Amino acid sequence: MTKVAILSSHNGSGFDTLYQASQKKELDIEIVLLVSNNSTSLALKNAKKCNIKNQLVNTQTDSNPDAKIYELLEQSQATYVFLSGYMKKVSKEIAENFKVINSHPALLPKFGGKGMYGRFVHEAVIQNKEEVSGVTVHEVNEVYDDGKIILQKEIILLSEETAQSLESRIKALEKTAIVEAFKQCLK
Repeated sequence: MTKVAILSSHNGSGFDTLYQASQKKELDIEIVLLVSNNSTSLALKNAKKCNIKNQLVNTQTDSNPDAKIYELLEQSQATYVFLSGYMKKVSKEIAENFKVINSHPALLPKFGGKGMYGRFVHEAVIQNKEEVSGVTVHEVNEVYDDGKIILQKEIILLSEETAQSLESRIKALEKTAIVEAFKQCLK
C-alpha cells in the first residue's frame, strides 16, 4: 500500500477525494498525514474526524515551516505528497525528495503560475473567452505549475458560463482526474 501525505490550506476537496477512493479500495493508498498552514482549515478538521495524523505548520508554529514539513513527511514515510489547495510554494527539498503531485483547475500551461488559483483562474478563463477549460494533474517542482503533466481533462465552456458555474463544473471534473492520475502513477 502506497503512503500519501496531503498538504492543504483550506477545504481539502482533493484530500476528501483521495480518502474516499482509499476507503472504497479504488486506490491502494493510505493517507498517513495531513499538514495545513491554516488553523481554520476544513481539511484539518476532516483529517481529525478520519483519525489521520494532522498538524498545523506555519510561521506562527515554527521558525522554519518548510523544514518542519519536510521532517513530518520523512517521519510519515510517505512516497507521494498531494497538494490539495495548498497555497504555499513547496520547498525545493520537498520537491526533490518526494513525488509531489498537484491538481490545477485549468489546462496548463495556460492560467498557471503565482496568483492563479481558485476563482482567479476561472475569472481569467471567462475573461479570455476560452472555449475549453479543465483540470491538469501534474508533478510539482520548484516553479509554480511547471512540473511534468500526468493528465488533463477538459470541458467545453457553456455560452452562459460564469466563473462560479465553471468552478463548480471543474471541481466535479477534478475528483475524477485526481483518482485517474493516481491510478496512472501507482501502476
